[in-house]
Amino acid sequence: MKKLSQMMAVAALVFGITQAHAEKITPGPKGGRLLENESPRAEFFVETNKTVTITFYDKDLKAISPGEQVVTAIAEAKGGKVKIEFEKKGDALVSKTPLPEGNDYNVVVQLRSKADAKPQNFRIKYNMTPCGKCKRAEYACICDE
Repeated sequence: MKKLSQMMAVAALVFGITQAHAEKITPGPKGGRLLENESPRAEFFVETNKTVTITFYDKDLKAISPGEQVVTAIAEAKGGKVKIEFEKKGDALVSKTPLPEGNDYNVVVQLRSKADAKPQNFRIKYNMTPCGKCKRAEYACICDE
């Protein structure tokens, strides 16, 4: 019985360490939200003029060309839903229009590896208020809370 208790304690410890490591949020290199998409990873970053830049990164988080990637987004602001389209500018995709006025609304980002590929959807709670702990905008917060 004592051996079983010890094994259960070790298993719980290993599980806790694994969970803590798995839940660690990787910060985006520009200070935005690094999406949990398949490789190449994409970062959602809101510029000072409220346009959105999507930058793609390799496994070492080095910026790479978006290639055939296609991105669209829908901002679900208080004034209604607004479709956001992106265009290639340099080594990133940049929104053609800024995000709607306001704060604390959802943005659904849809990534496709190419125009006819199955999309991956990501929901981001857009909030530009700085986090008290990590000092990043809340939409890009890397804290555990």
